[in-house]
Amino acid sequence: MKALVLAVGVVGLTAALPASAGIMTIGGSYAEGCFKAAEQHSTTLESLNTCDRAFTEEALTRDDELATHVNRGILLMLRDDYGRAHSDFSLAMAMNPNRSEPYMNMAILKLRNGKSAEAVQLFSKAIELRTELPEVAYYGRALANEDVGNVKAAYADLQRATSLKPKWEAPARDLARYQVRRR
Repeated sequence: MKALVLAVGVVGLTAALPASAGIMTIGGSYAEGCFKAAEQHSTTLESLNTCDRAFTEEALTRDDELATHVNRGILLMLRDDYGRAHSDFSLAMAMNPNRSEPYMNMAILKLRNGKSAEAVQLFSKAIELRTELPEVAYYGRALANEDVGNVKAAYADLQRATSLKPKWEAPARDLARYQVRRR
């Protein structure tokens, strides 16, 4: 399975933080349809029904079940259905606490809900689990750190995000807002 970047803004912080890291499924057509819906940000009721049908009508492997929870959670988060998105990400984390994608998406969800202190911990966990999108995790953690007043850590995370993906404008733009003064 492979993690993907899905670009959607974080409400009230910046429009540049990707919404999520989806997970490609190997299994049946509904699970694959759910993945494609998350990848394309197709938040229609039909897309959600496709995800639901993957659970009820397909014999999913454990990995595909986890992936479908993450992908449906992404769609729910994009629809601002944070409670159900939280449930899907929590289930995915419980199914395999060694997968980074559920932690990354839960961190983004927490950040969008103004729970930045929790987001910092979840982004850190995604980094610890070697997310395939470390630049996103460092950038998200930078936003969360700045929000809780940990400016020094935010600056370090912005530097790290910029070094990992130099052509990504958002971290570089946010980094340019900082002024380093020697005492």
